[in-house]
Amino acid sequence: PPRSEEVCVVFGFMAGVVIGLGIALVLKFGFGGFYTVNPDERAVVTSFGRAERVGTATTTTLPIASSLRPEERERYRWPQVRVVGPGGPYFKFPWQKVHKVSVATQTVSIAFDPETPSANRGGRTLEAVTKDQLNTGLTGQLRFTVSEQNLYAYLFGIKNPIAHVMGYFVSILRERIANFEAPPPAQDAIGPDAALRGVAASGISINDLRKNLRDVNETMDRECESAAARYGIELNAALI
Repeated sequence: PPRSEEVCVVFGFMAGVVIGLGIALVLKFGFGGFYTVNPDERAVVTSFGRAERVGTATTTTLPIASSLRPEERERYRWPQVRVVGPGGPYFKFPWQKVHKVSVATQTVSIAFDPETPSANRGGRTLEAVTKDQLNTGLTGQLRFTVSEQNLYAYLFGIKNPIAHVMGYFVSILRERIANFEAPPPAQDAIGPDAALRGVAASGISINDLRKNLRDVNETMDRECESAAARYGIELNAALI
């Protein structure tokens, strides 16, 4: 039979292992369970992979959904989730995961392609075709922020939100350029050549686009209002 000294050594070793594991678990899941959120961040906590919902509320009841067409409301019906604001320390359980998102304003080139950075001359120039089949190059910037009201779409609903937003923006911009027409002449354009000027105004030139860039920018701002409800990214301004 084992001697009492050997039994004490075995029990002492086992007790040390248990105490060591306990300390490690406390350090990892106790102190390691605290987290903070920076002023320019927002966070969403998931439990076993599921984000905490705000009841049965969806984004279709929020102001950002007002620009969606009726047939789009069902497609982009994202659940509202509980958003953790700046501050802390907050505590999370071991089965929970914290997803942090920067809500600071970001700027990208309108020619930027997230999936193919070398496209559009390395993201510097976006090509478009005018109504009279004139090839033109567009440059500019797009300012955007992640929508705090629709973090579910940004984090969980869309695989690559910025790629969707850039594709959406570029398709609308190219459609606008393709259908652009110079505004009609002023009402006081009276004279023997007024009719001729009216016919000439229906054509398209680079100067026509340059003179009406403000109209193009305002159109893009208006047409892209639904980006926050669609993809969780709010387009602040287009500078073309």
